Amino acid sequence: KRARPAAQDAKTMPRRYETASMQDLGKLVAEMLMELVRLNDSIPLKDGMLTRFHSRAPPGISVSDYLFRLIIHATLSPPLVLAMVYYIDRLCSLFPGFTISSLTVHRFLITAATVASKGLSDTFWTNSTYARVGGVSIKELALLELDLLERLDWKIVPKPEVLVDYYRSLVDRADGYVLEGLSASSETGSSISVGQQQPHDSGRERSSK
Repeated sequence: KRARPAAQDAKTMPRRYETASMQDLGKLVAEMLMELVRLNDSIPLKDGMLTRFHSRAPPGISVSDYLFRLIIHATLSPPLVLAMVYYIDRLCSLFPGFTISSLTVHRFLITAATVASKGLSDTFWTNSTYARVGGVSIKELALLELDLLERLDWKIVPKPEVLVDYYRSLVDRADGYVLEGLSASSETGSSISVGQQQPHDSGRERSSK
């Protein structure tokens, strides 16, 4: 476990993920994604490991900038972003050959954002909007969406307590953050290791367009 900063130097995150700022939550998720990318980019790609999520080359936009582009322009709320993290663990569990790398992370994120929005929100954008925001064609997004749904066996709505565990894990694993009411050296008690390879609030979603 990483050494934690002194409590007075750590950013305090609210105990309820629903009230977390998207700026802070986005940073936590981006750090986790970039750590996975660094790890998996060092592993040679083997035959049979290519998926529809693989690009020919890494896109020119960073993982962090791309995630925040989705958060802002696709109006993602905390439950949706946490559900996207949940999908990573589900995919890695069901398909050990799937990895989050510089070749897969961008397509995964726009697809996961689309699926999570439709699964957890009462209202959401159309695929044309998600495709424009994500920088992919409408046809390609539809194929990616179907691929992800089939890989997840169409089980795309995590239980609220699962999102709580993912949120606490993200806070616990990040340098410079501590959960409200806990000291910087305390354990959150979460049993989920977010994103290792081997809920329901739609208040921020826009009306369908």
